[in-house]
Amino acid sequence: MSDDEREEKELDLSSSEVVTKYKTAAEIINKALKLVISECKPKAKIVDICEKGDSFIREQTSNVYKNVKKKIERGVAFPTCISVNNTICHFSPLASDETVLEEGDIVKIDLACHIDGFIAAVAHTHVLQEGPITGRAADVIAAANTAAEVALRLVRPGKKNKDVTEAIQKVAAAYDCKIVEGVLSHQLKQFVIDGNKVVLSISNPDTRVDDAEFEENEVYAIDILTSSGEGKPKLLDEKQTTIYKRAVDKSYHLKMKASRFIFSEISQKFPIMPFSARALEEKRARLGLVECMNHELLQPYPVLHEKPGDFVAHIKFTVLLMPNGSDRVTSHPLQELQPTKTIDDPEIKAWLALGTKTKKKGGGKKKKGKKEDKAEAEPEDSTNGATPQE
Repeated sequence: MSDDEREEKELDLSSSEVVTKYKTAAEIINKALKLVISECKPKAKIVDICEKGDSFIREQTSNVYKNVKKKIERGVAFPTCISVNNTICHFSPLASDETVLEEGDIVKIDLACHIDGFIAAVAHTHVLQEGPITGRAADVIAAANTAAEVALRLVRPGKKNKDVTEAIQKVAAAYDCKIVEGVLSHQLKQFVIDGNKVVLSISNPDTRVDDAEFEENEVYAIDILTSSGEGKPKLLDEKQTTIYKRAVDKSYHLKMKASRFIFSEISQKFPIMPFSARALEEKRARLGLVECMNHELLQPYPVLHEKPGDFVAHIKFTVLLMPNGSDRVTSHPLQELQPTKTIDDPEIKAWLALGTKTKKKGGGKKKKGKKEDKAEAEPEDSTNGATPQE
């Protein structure tokens, strides 16, 4: 096969090199998440923590695949976001922002990195308090965690995206919580963070997606957001938006010098992946981004909110659909949860009891597969606050 043919062939998990790149990216993002959690303390400035997360990713990714013949792109695939309490997502403020964390805050951390365009994404919810998490805060986190555990078992070859949508809604309802509307879990491909195959968080007449079946060698970022409120995200202030992605299919001749300067900088530094306006020169960025947005050259990731007083939890993980089963490569242990609800629904219990590994057909190892399946099902306890298996 010539280099050109190899280039044209879409790379997936059938290539061991691709699997290694996904797993290397996952290892880095799990460490980055751990670092960010350790920095989340009362009175810490959110922008400083976001910067530390992004710097860590840049530094760690630059240390791998250094001596390869062909230069490999690597770095941040989604900037570090820290969304607190009823803020749902995408809060990654500019350097001038003074927002700090407070004791008791429910902190949602969301970040991603890539190596050669192969992306590992993760999101996690952490509460700034000592001891177990109780009450509705525990319910909303347990709902997200249990929904993630169920999704992990249903995102497998042969299953359909709507199976997952229905299941996670059922899990959230068991905790008297809602899945946040409008959230999509995307298939990941090389340099594509928002692939066309998606899982909808909630099925309603306003949001329809194509039916799709999961297939071997695919990769997904499964994105679960739960709320103690109505689960209807609201955009309160467009000025809070700081994360954008270049819309590669759009072009326009920008009129303002500041806009042309900023768009040129974006095209050079962030041609494909989402980026934070923090990485641009702030004064010029404020001017230039407006014209870029008005002509749809950039896709915004707006900061969304629930009603004040509502709790929101976020768990996202990257899963590789390997021939031997689903491999969740990004996660972090949760704090101890003491939710007010327990899972009694037999269907949810049956989903949680499913293994994540596939038993091999034929051969002498079939019996052993059963034991492995049983071990894989251990995270069932996560419904009562135990952490999912790494």
